[in-house]
Amino acid sequence: MTTTLVAGVGVQGQAVAAALLDRGESVTAADDGPSPEAVAALALRGIDVHAAPDAGEWGRLVGGADRVVPGPGLPESHPVFGAADRHGTPIRSELDLAGEWDDRPLAAVTGTNGKTTVTTMVTACLEAGGHRALAAGNTDLPLVTAIADPSVEVFVVEASSFQLARTARFTPRVAVWLNFAPDHLDLHRSIDSYRDAKERIFRDLDASSVAVVNLDDPVVAAADCGAARRVTFGLESGDWTVRDGHLAGPAGPVMPVADLPRRLPHDIANALAVLACADALRVSTDAVISVLANFAGLPHRVAYVGEDGGVRWYDDSKATTPHATVAALDGFDSVVLIAGGRNKGVDLTPLRHRAVRAVVAIGDAAEEIEALFAGSVEVIVASSMSDAVAAAATLARPGDAVLLSPACASFDWYRSYGERGDDFARRVRELTGVGG
Repeated sequence: MTTTLVAGVGVQGQAVAAALLDRGESVTAADDGPSPEAVAALALRGIDVHAAPDAGEWGRLVGGADRVVPGPGLPESHPVFGAADRHGTPIRSELDLAGEWDDRPLAAVTGTNGKTTVTTMVTACLEAGGHRALAAGNTDLPLVTAIADPSVEVFVVEASSFQLARTARFTPRVAVWLNFAPDHLDLHRSIDSYRDAKERIFRDLDASSVAVVNLDDPVVAAADCGAARRVTFGLESGDWTVRDGHLAGPAGPVMPVADLPRRLPHDIANALAVLACADALRVSTDAVISVLANFAGLPHRVAYVGEDGGVRWYDDSKATTPHATVAALDGFDSVVLIAGGRNKGVDLTPLRHRAVRAVVAIGDAAEEIEALFAGSVEVIVASSMSDAVAAAATLARPGDAVLLSPACASFDWYRSYGERGDDFARRVRELTGVGG
């Protein structure tokens, strides 16, 4: 009987453990700081979690396993990886396990930003075209759980760098790489390591696969797509691009850009990526148009909260990298930016954007944000979201957008970016009365 060490017992780790047990395999679990809920859930399945092992115990656990499945939050410096190298124990990801157990087609989406949006839209396109599709992976639904549904025809996998970095073999039918920018340098050893993890989405593709490549991103555009058919998209060039005010593909215009509910540059790029992916999956054009024309966006992604006194308020709490914040800023002329949180080891300099007229700095990175903008624009440091919203209101002028786009993780003040965005919207409503 194969024994698997599940390293990390978050949502994915618990799903992996359950899936292994359901297939009659032996499971050992360990976590540096397991939640009581995770420990209780696994105990019901007969699994005791080794809590906070030291390096020696990690070595013993790895030595007693036939393979290791790491969770997505383990840094590359974690002792489990060194122990696996010393013992020669194979490391497999959740994506590997799903590939061993199920051979239905996959479309996979990665990128520093936009993964969830494009995954959601592609899934909706497949459904609108009459295909039973399910989004899974780096979501609330791990792929190893999703494959238990026999009715699904196509899985659309949101693939994180953590999953891809430890995947031995991953062969989606369509692989989409949206963009690349520094991120997660608190977990990856270097920017090169992070890039290599992302590029793995193309590594195992063969001649029957399609690689969807963003020509506007030089890192993505230079990626090796192997034997796959290369399909490109970009705002100004590519197989899928913008021509004469229309989203257009190899066969000509598809729909006016003006018909998109959201038309910021990154919204248009996402729509082009969806068109390219859906076409490779042979989804009808009419089905794709219907989705693109009605997709108003996901929560906390430049989500409109309301307007008061000529000032518009937006919740972009999902922007946890400078790249994501810059993508939002590109859509505005004059912004009071609320930024900060827990920096993930990346350079925040790109936040010096032409649209930023004033800044409210928040969270652990507040001093770093303040220093970045010192002498160029007015900066106020806030000690709470309520203070941040009040400060932004004093800085804003008619015609401005107040944009919560933190460029940092939320885990200093909040449990998630969603909780941060909800708090922001609530404080805006309390202060202005808008956005009910």
